[in-house]
Order: sequence, then C-alpha cells, then structure tokens
Amino acid sequence: MPAPSTAYQKIYSVVSLIPEGRVATYGQVARLAGMPGRARLVGYALSSLHDRPSVPWHRVVNARGQISPRSGGSPADMVQRLRLESEGVSFDGHGRIPLGRFQWQPHHGEREYGKPAGDASDNGRGKER
Repeated sequence: MPAPSTAYQKIYSVVSLIPEGRVATYGQVARLAGMPGRARLVGYALSSLHDRPSVPWHRVVNARGQISPRSGGSPADMVQRLRLESEGVSFDGHGRIPLGRFQWQPHHGEREYGKPAGDASDNGRGKER
C-alpha cells in the first residue's frame, strides 16, 4: 500500500478526470487509482481536501448512487447535491442518482493513477450504460 500522501495524490488524479455531469463511485475511483478494494480510503482522501476547488470531490458517490452522509452535522452532503444538480445530474425520489445514466465510463485504455490514454473527443463521457 502506498504512503497516504502518494495514495491520496493517485485518488485526486482519478477524481480530477471525472467530467462535469458525471459521477463515479468510491470503489470505481479506488480501482482506477490502482487500489482495488480501498473505497473507504477514497472517502478519507476526499474528506481531507477541505473543499480544494481543483478536485471535483462532489462527483464521487457510493455504490448505490447516493451521497454518503457526513458526520458531525456537516453541510457537505447538501453542497454536494446542489453542485451535482447544477451540473445536470438528477436524483430519484429516494435521493439516488441513476448510475446507468450518469456514471462516468472512462475511455477504453484509461489506466491506473488517472493517466488518460487516447482521444477525449467525447469530453470523457464515454458510453452510457
């Protein structure tokens, strides 16, 4: 396992690739960062950002397509929802994002650590599933 700062940088690199109007799951980010099974580490890394604007942390959701609740009464979950809605991401009546419509599908060949390979002519949206 890489040192936390190295692991966090890999996570931030992947999250920075998620295009506007798309989301990725914590587990998906972990796999793309070369750390499969480390979804919780992705959450820790994103919570340590303190709203750094260069990393779109709000585009990462849980495997059910929901915003994970924050502890301590933080308004971050509402901020996250508002940011996603402003990008055109919609929620159903149970607060879930339809992942089949909004989940980011990296281009074939986009590899670990957030290093893209290939053309980004479709703005990184990839195919919808």
